[in-house]
Amino acid sequence: MNNSSELRRLSIGNGCLTERALEAARRLEYDAGAKAGDGQIDKYIASGGAVINGWNVGSFFGDRAFYNGDWLKRAAAAKGGIFGNSAIEAMYPLTKVLPNGEVLDGSKHNYTLTFAKGDLPPVNAFWSVTMYNGKTQFLIENPINRYLINSPMLPGLKTNPDGSLTLYIQKNSPGKEKEANWLPAPDGPIYLVMRLYWPKETSPSILPPGKGTWQPPAIVASS
Repeated sequence: MNNSSELRRLSIGNGCLTERALEAARRLEYDAGAKAGDGQIDKYIASGGAVINGWNVGSFFGDRAFYNGDWLKRAAAAKGGIFGNSAIEAMYPLTKVLPNGEVLDGSKHNYTLTFAKGDLPPVNAFWSVTMYNGKTQFLIENPINRYLINSPMLPGLKTNPDGSLTLYIQKNSPGKEKEANWLPAPDGPIYLVMRLYWPKETSPSILPPGKGTWQPPAIVASS
């Protein structure tokens, strides 16, 4: 960080220090510190767990003993998805990228997410895949008012001939015949979060975090 030119403009460093200049300098430092801190949080979210098929699979949530004074982890949990549960209660694989690191962007590509037959997220309760705007982390306004696809919706989803299940992740409808499996995406960066509530502890399982026998499948750019 180098604010020397700005500080000189405010007459700091040449023997003149006014109250106004000092306050402006403080604001510069506060802003720079906040930006640097936010960057550290983003890096932690991206790499705080094991990266599996492009998904970050880790445990960000827990009680005071879990964080044990690790404020960076606590800040990452708040920004990544505040009010999350401990790993035994829920796991939250998340991603903004393809396995090769390319940023997911609904303005550039359509994507698919395919679960092989018999390989849906292993949970005792239910699972979901939720779509967010990659910049704001807000839900995406869309013509069918669909913000997630989850296990209670399975009876209405269409499976492939081999029994696998493909979700269509794109800004425009994939066509009426595939629309049941459409998860509307933003016209720009994408942020996807899986929620696996009460994950199974026997194989296949996503537990322990980052080392489980079940892995979230890779997102594929289809066009």
